[in-house]
Amino acid sequence: MLAQRAKLILGTLLLLALFGCESVGTASTVPPDKQKALDAHLRAGFEYMKLDNRDGARRHFEKALSIAPESPEANNGMAVLFQLNGEADLAEQRFKKALQRKPDFTQAQYNYGMFLFTQSRFQDAYEQFEKVVKDLSYDRRAFSLAILGQLAQKLDKPEKARSSYEHALNIDSTLPLALINLAELHFDQGDYAKANNYLKRFERNVQKRTAQSLWLGIRLERLFGNEDKKASYILALKNLHPYSKEYLLYKQSLESDANNE
Repeated sequence: MLAQRAKLILGTLLLLALFGCESVGTASTVPPDKQKALDAHLRAGFEYMKLDNRDGARRHFEKALSIAPESPEANNGMAVLFQLNGEADLAEQRFKKALQRKPDFTQAQYNYGMFLFTQSRFQDAYEQFEKVVKDLSYDRRAFSLAILGQLAQKLDKPEKARSSYEHALNIDSTLPLALINLAELHFDQGDYAKANNYLKRFERNVQKRTAQSLWLGIRLERLFGNEDKKASYILALKNLHPYSKEYLLYKQSLESDANNE
């Protein structure tokens, strides 16, 4: 189920990656008269990518690479562009080149880690995010800790997952990704009171309840025997997410209950 949820949030994660790619300045040796042009092409490339103008982004990244072929920023930008276009091999080559030139390039580590996550290469992604979260100044550190927690769950490291989610919430106490996954983790471990607590915190910090949170609410209220709240969750899941895998799981649970009677 974790892998399925990872795919559902892929679009959001890629968008976050793009919005974090704006730092310029390269580790390559660039003549002073060309540095200004290099920085301008990098900024333009990232701006075009935000607008999903991939041809425009490609043109500027290619111009940047013609000035500085080893530029970590330009290679990182091209890597994300290749990833968006479904060219996984080319994306990985560019990510590796960016990190070979600048091993402590946190944004490239984040983007490469997300790329590996979407390729279901969870151990490799875990190793990248372990590096990302060590950067205390990274502006997406809390979110990265939540992603590290997801990867730890996938790798059957529940205690590492729990500590990563809690660390993320110490930095950002309203982070929805950490709250809902910590709720799921406690539910899976049979600590239903804590699961309910984190679910309620999640619900206070999102505008629209997700299929995941509603299905968790149904299971919790079923256990607690609160029929009114359970019915409210069921109605919301049916109306808001009728084609979700969570609604299918709910209907399957009804069939299972009927067969056990």
